[in-house]
Amino acid sequence: MEYIKGTAREQIVLFPEALDEYITEDNPVQFIEAFVNSLDLNELQFKHGELNETGRPPYDPRDLLNLYIYGYLNGIRSSRKLEKETRRNVELMWLLRKLTPDFKTIADFRKDNKKAIKSVCKEFIFLCKKLSLFGGELVAIDGSKFRAVNSKKRNFNERKLERKIRELEDKIDRYLEELDEHDEEERDVRTPEREEMKEKIEEFKKRRKDYKKLMQRLKESEEMQVSLTDPDSRSMVSNKRIEVGYNVQFTVDEKHKLILDHEVTNEVKDQHQLSRMAKRAKRILGKKKIEVLADKGYYNAKEVKECVDNGIMPYIPEAESRVSKKVNIPRPEFYEDKFRYDKGKDVYICPEGAELTYRYTTVHYGKRMRLYKSRACRRCQSKELCTRQRSGRFMYRWEHEEVLEDMRKRVKEEKEKVKIRQCLTEHPIGTLKRGFNQGYFLTRGLEKTGAEMSLSVLAYNIKRVINIIGLEKLIDYVGIAKDLIFSYFLFLRRKIGLNIYKREINPLALSNFRKKGQIRFSYHTV
Repeated sequence: MEYIKGTAREQIVLFPEALDEYITEDNPVQFIEAFVNSLDLNELQFKHGELNETGRPPYDPRDLLNLYIYGYLNGIRSSRKLEKETRRNVELMWLLRKLTPDFKTIADFRKDNKKAIKSVCKEFIFLCKKLSLFGGELVAIDGSKFRAVNSKKRNFNERKLERKIRELEDKIDRYLEELDEHDEEERDVRTPEREEMKEKIEEFKKRRKDYKKLMQRLKESEEMQVSLTDPDSRSMVSNKRIEVGYNVQFTVDEKHKLILDHEVTNEVKDQHQLSRMAKRAKRILGKKKIEVLADKGYYNAKEVKECVDNGIMPYIPEAESRVSKKVNIPRPEFYEDKFRYDKGKDVYICPEGAELTYRYTTVHYGKRMRLYKSRACRRCQSKELCTRQRSGRFMYRWEHEEVLEDMRKRVKEEKEKVKIRQCLTEHPIGTLKRGFNQGYFLTRGLEKTGAEMSLSVLAYNIKRVINIIGLEKLIDYVGIAKDLIFSYFLFLRRKIGLNIYKREINPLALSNFRKKGQIRFSYHTV
């Protein structure tokens, strides 16, 4: 018996004459090329989307866009690695027709076309909508932390800067004391140790000066923290650990777990993201009403009210009441959720049966609140278990509290729907971070990281759609739509005499064919 042996290296091998013979019909690069060719890159405002009459010939942006989509689809994001792949990867040789742009050209393309790349991601989402891949009734919103190109040592807040300055001042004082002692012992002798100590002192003074400048910068900007490597990144809690990064918001449709919308933010918390993301999802889907699932981190009264006013029904569990362990008041049986509101009488009824009546309206934490109190608290035997206030327990009620009460009722009655949220959002986020190994950014700044995340989302959606409907059907749809639209516009130009476009039409920008020659366009813009 012998081992399986390979072909001898000196053996002459006859490779196929055409690169096309290496690429099968079910290879995803077939769709990448078809999809990119269907886009109007000039309309999407790509640099060099329309050639100048003079100057050095640039690379076709279609080729570089093909390269990036292929790279993110296969977990290759670095411009240097992409350059290397163009020289050895047969699929890329086919896709780029053996072009080998250098890493600087590749990196500059992503940097110079940030908005255009985001538009490409939106165009594919629009294509998914035309293929009826979105249910359009229920979406889930969630945020996830992605690491930035900034270490924790290069991120500062006011307290950290004060500590650093204090430590440096202590070091300077200690070195000065040691230097004085050294001078008394050897007044007329210049030793290397003494010169080294002086250099250390000057270095500490320079660092202290830099930290004070950062402190001044923080106070002038009214920001809570500052990052030096990536100024837009922020220190955030991720999986109970502190990481410097970005908070990426995702909106996922319930039907096929496709990412409907996303946005890179540097907001540390999710409390102010709900209404904005929900309204964008509603606009993309073109629905009058939708339902939105989110976790406790999104619970914000004003955000919930904004959603309801815009035809969006949110399902957000309320965070549990938090009471200090040191001060064991009130007891669990006297938490706020144990006080029942009687709408007919406009009173709160406490667990002991006493009524808290309306007294006056005030502003509390930026909201107009109605205050309720009871005179019976002074005589109540359970007062010590309920409150430390001498005048008794009081309750605040927001002027739009009925909106929150309706949501609490929905959450309580439809528990199974609330549980779906985790299944919807964790799947795509986990795939991006683990499956695609894209849980961190390679670029800096909100705009650049936004474009990078758009490429990641585009890659996820492409892979997901191919698994759902198949590559052949997807390519056929893009090709048929392209031919149909071009023929339709030729008909319009002959029939009506309209010179609508002199160039080929972008098929993915077509929102609807109407009967009797009526046609309407809408680019997906948010």
